[in-house]
Order: sequence, then C-alpha cells, then structure tokens
Amino acid sequence: MILLNERLNERYERANLNYKDGHNKYLSFDKKGKFIIATPKTREQKIKNKLTPIFGRDGIVPISRVLDEINTVTNFVNRFKHHSNKNVIMKPSPETIYAGILSKGCNHGITKMANVSKGITEDRLNNTVNWFFSLENLQNANNSIIEYINKLSLPNIYRLDDKYSHTSSDGQKFNVGVDSILANYSFKYFGQAQGISVYSFIDDRQVLFYNTVISPGEREAAFVIDGLMANNVINSNIHSTDTHGYSEAIFAAMHLLGFSFAPRIKKLGAQRLYCIDSKRKYKKNGYAIKFDSKINLNLIKSNWDDILRFIATIKTKTFTASQIFKRLNSYVKEPQLYKALKEFGRIIKTIYIFTYIDDVILRQQIEKQLNKIELSNKFAKAVFFANSQEFRAGSTEEQRLIVACRVFIQNCIVLWNYLYLSDVLVKQQDSNAKKSLLQIIKKSSVITWQHINLQGEYDFTSANDSVGMVFDLDKIKKLRVP
Repeated sequence: MILLNERLNERYERANLNYKDGHNKYLSFDKKGKFIIATPKTREQKIKNKLTPIFGRDGIVPISRVLDEINTVTNFVNRFKHHSNKNVIMKPSPETIYAGILSKGCNHGITKMANVSKGITEDRLNNTVNWFFSLENLQNANNSIIEYINKLSLPNIYRLDDKYSHTSSDGQKFNVGVDSILANYSFKYFGQAQGISVYSFIDDRQVLFYNTVISPGEREAAFVIDGLMANNVINSNIHSTDTHGYSEAIFAAMHLLGFSFAPRIKKLGAQRLYCIDSKRKYKKNGYAIKFDSKINLNLIKSNWDDILRFIATIKTKTFTASQIFKRLNSYVKEPQLYKALKEFGRIIKTIYIFTYIDDVILRQQIEKQLNKIELSNKFAKAVFFANSQEFRAGSTEEQRLIVACRVFIQNCIVLWNYLYLSDVLVKQQDSNAKKSLLQIIKKSSVITWQHINLQGEYDFTSANDSVGMVFDLDKIKKLRVP
C-alpha cells in the first residue's frame, strides 16, 4: 500500500504541475471546477484506409478460395475432431468444413447453404456440423490462425513494440428472431423485438481472440477479465474498453491479476478522485485538480485475505470472473468483500485518471485501439449478412457456435490480407516503393473486406482443382519489417 501511495502522489503532483506550468494544453476546467480533457487525433485517424485499391488489383476473391488458401497454410481443418472417439468412420472433406463454417458464420443456415453451393449436399453438411462443430473445435481452429499470424513480421507494424500488446473489447447488439434464454427487450437497440449482445476481444494487430454471448441487460464489465484469462495465444499488456466495460471492482481485479486497465470513461471529470493520506495534506498545494475523498484503508485491510482468495479463484480458473461478480451482485446487501474490492479499485482508478490526464500518447493509443474494435464490429455485420443479421437460434450454445464461426471467418480474411500484403512487399524490388507501402499499411487497417466476395453462389468444386498457393510463403516467412 505504501508503494501505491507513492505512485498516487507522484502522478497527482506531475499532472497538476504540468497543467500549472502550461505543459498540458489539452486540460481545461468548467465553471464547476471539473476538469475537461481533450485528445487530439493522430495522423493515422485522419487518413482513410488506402489498402482497398491494393487488394483490388487482382479482382474480387471468393470467400471459399480464402478459406481454402488459409487451410493450406494453417491446416485448420484438422482441428475439427469428431465428438465421439469410438467407431468414427466419416471424415468430411475440407470443402464441407468450409461450407459448415459459412453456413453458421454468414447466418445462412444449413439448408440454404446447401442450396446455394456446388459440390455440397445437405445431408453431408448437416452430419458434418452435428458431429464436428463444437466451441472447442472452433476455438482450436481459430487459435491455429492466430498462431500463424504470430509467426509473421508484418502484423507487428501496428504495435508500439514487438513484445507489447494492446487489446480491447466491446459489445455489439443483434436481434434474435426466436425465443432465447439470453435475449431481452430493449427499445433503444431492438425496437419492438428482442436481442442479445456479442462481446468480442481484439488485439492491436486486429486479430479477434475471444468472444461470448451475453444478455443485453448485463454489464459488460463483468466479462472483461473472462476474455483475458480464457485465451492462451494472446498476451495482453494493456486492455481498453469504453465506459460499459469499466467498474471500480474491475480496476482492482485487473491490477491484482497483472493487467493494466485503460478504459475510455465518459464524463471523466465527474469521476471522484481518492487519496490515501488525509485530504488536509493536499490543501496547501493549491492545485487545480483536487482529491474528493479519502480511501477507507481499514475496510481493505480487514478483507484483504478474502480479496486474495477471490483473485486466486480467478487465477486458477476455478470459476470465471463473471460468475463470481454475478454472485456478488446477487445479494440484497452488498458483501464486505465487494465493498473492499471497490475501495481498492478506487486507488487504481485514481492513479489511472491522473496518468490519462497527463499522457496524450496514452489517450491516443486508447482511441486507436477502441477504433479497431468498432471497425471490427462493422466487419462482423458484413460477414453475418444473411437473414437480416438476425439470430435464428435460441440456445446459448448454438448462438456462441454461430459467433465463433463468424469470428473465424473474420480472422481468416485478416490473415489472408496479411499474406497478400507480405507477398506484395517481398516482390517489391524498389526500396523506396517498399518503404512507401509500409507507411500506407501502418496508417491503414487490414480489416478490409471489399475485395472478398461473401455472397452469391458458393463453388466448392473449384477447391479440388486448385493450382496451389499463390503466395510465396518461404519469402513471406523470411520478411522482416523494420
């Protein structure tokens, strides 16, 4: 606690002195004395995506070809294991796996998918989905995509450092056309209908690594830790959300679990700032940003053992964080553990707010990362286009299966885009032209899909006649981006 107090006082002093000395031109105050912080846009935010013309040079690419070429690279089809380990006779073709992924991820349904596809029968497709499609298989298949992206050099162009990962998460609302346990009514989002919320996680390289389906009435903050703890292919150094993903208890849990939490909080100036020492100690400074309240240290100390047990339960994955938070929120009278957790989180939140006020680069990085998850949500709508983007499955497991297929398609397109750009780079002989292309890539986004044909008739017979991988994988693997 002594170290936290030193850190809190240091951030408090620095933020106030920088404002007093005129070093923070983005900080101002309203008539009530509440601070207002502005964030200037970066050059990357001002420049439109210039990668679309580059991808369009070779025409429109069918999604079936994208899946087939990504399977050639990652062999994700082998991650689809039969549900039964005994007497397994059937072995679906890769094309049937592709069709199953598209039937779920694009929201066609099996019958329609079979009717608009060449080389696929409805019976074969139905049996493949029933016996080979599970959340575990799809997560393993998705991990194979992420593992391959981890081996490439080009994706790191979007990072501040090769070993530094900035992740973010956000919820997206979808209508549900059938009775569903998780579905709820919300006129704001669904009008007279009901719907669900899909909560997704993305890293700074624009790779989706976790998703879940929740009720739209649930607070997203409870699920932030779930996504960071569940995956084993992305290591997050700092994680950002919007206001819906933030709470003081989450600040506490994230800190104790070893994650840096950097949310974008709406009306930040209205947040209460907490000190550990007496408020009287700071009055003589006459600083513009003042503490509002003093932390109840006795509450934290008397419940510290329970807080550590709470963290250990999440760390060992005995229960998920969302399960425990739901339990803590279910009591009529707020438990002492929850009160103490929030009290500790107020210290971490106050340190973060002072850092956020004083660090314009941090604010810009948060904005950039949240823009990536918002762009990915638009991407999700483009992939999940059939049946008016409305879920036609009622069970939670089936809904999560559908989302997993949609996310898998998105990641396949992202990997294909990386391979395409890498191939262009290795074939570029002019060093100046290569540097120029790298700058365009860095200031743009690989979340682009205008060059991919997601709709129409799907021809899976052409996959059998493939002439081979069009990318020079040996050179791509040797590519090193400065």
